[in-house]
Amino acid sequence: MARLLIVGGFLAAMFWIFSIVDCAVQPASRHRGVSKGVWVLIVVLLPVIGGILWFVIGRRRPGQQDSPLFAPDDDPEFLAGISRSEADARIKKLEEELAALDDETDGPEQRP
Repeated sequence: MARLLIVGGFLAAMFWIFSIVDCAVQPASRHRGVSKGVWVLIVVLLPVIGGILWFVIGRRRPGQQDSPLFAPDDDPEFLAGISRSEADARIKKLEEELAALDDETDGPEQRP
C-alpha cells in the first residue's frame, strides 16, 4: 500500500510540474477563459485539479476557434457570400413591408 501511495504521489507531482510548464510556455493566444497568469496560478495552487482544468478547459487546440459565432453577420464567410445588390434588394423589400405595416396601423388622425 505504501508503494502505491509513493508511486501515485510521484505521478501526481510529475503531472503537476508538466501542467505548470505547459501552461507557462503556451502563447497567450492559446489560453481560453482567463489570462495566462491566472491559469498558471490555478495550476500552481490546485496541483492535480488545476492541471486537469487546464487541459480540459483552459488550453485551446491549434486551429480552434475563439468563440462561437452568434449571428450570420459575425461570420466573414457569410458576409463574403452576400452580394451588395442582393443585400440592397432585401433592405428595400423590408422597408416596403414596414411602410405597408405603418399605413395599416395609421388611421385618420383625430385631433381634440
